[in-house]
Amino acid sequence: MAWLSFESLVNARDLGGTPTADGRSVQPGRLLRSDNLQDLTPADVGQLLELGLTDVIDLRSDFEVTREGPGPMNSEPSVRVHRYTFLPEADHTPLPTDDEEDVAEVAARALPWVGLEATVKHDNPYASHYLSYLADKPAQVAGALRTIAEAEGAVLVHCAAGKDRTGTTIALALMLVGAEEDAVIDDYALSSERMQLIIDRLSASTTYRENLAGRPLSSHMTRPDTMRAFIDHLVEEYGSVQQALQRIGWTDADTERLRAKLLD
Repeated sequence: MAWLSFESLVNARDLGGTPTADGRSVQPGRLLRSDNLQDLTPADVGQLLELGLTDVIDLRSDFEVTREGPGPMNSEPSVRVHRYTFLPEADHTPLPTDDEEDVAEVAARALPWVGLEATVKHDNPYASHYLSYLADKPAQVAGALRTIAEAEGAVLVHCAAGKDRTGTTIALALMLVGAEEDAVIDDYALSSERMQLIIDRLSASTTYRENLAGRPLSSHMTRPDTMRAFIDHLVEEYGSVQQALQRIGWTDADTERLRAKLLD
């Protein structure tokens, strides 16, 4: 796992080097993760293309994409952008456009995770929401994982901060190819190292500003015990991560394609 340096992104890394239990490792340049791509500079776009990027998985909600825009990679003919949303969507009143503070206040109430009750209950509140992605949007989760497996070149997964929806997707993909659990947890936890930068970047947008205001930095951290709780729950309930995903339509053939994509 290696941090990637960009002019606009603050939470980008390559999952290459993640070890598997059978002594192999994820190949560099196959699976990337990051915070949102809205502010990519021309140099950033060029850097991603040089990395061999062919597919982007955008996990933001419809509301976020409508507010923020689809991002520069949508204009790149050699890159396919796939959208999957793990959160319940709702109809939203159009936001006011004449007063930036009004826009921020309305957006803070309209974000799909505001007031959302997790479908799956767990003592760890973040783990509850990660488990609820599978319960509420199973086809979307499976679709995102299949897109990783089927990507022609490098595939980048992102949401807004690149830590929760992205972290869950990356963890599932890594576990499916046999990554060491501790390595999966370590990757998830790495986002905490950049949390101040992540929050500062999101707070510059009226879409997220008011929702983040007043919340301590500690409330956003990607703690190892959260990802361990998520994985442990799937194993305890279903026997393994793969068996848990088989309940939402994931197949052995899907796993083989994913392993071929990331390991071979």
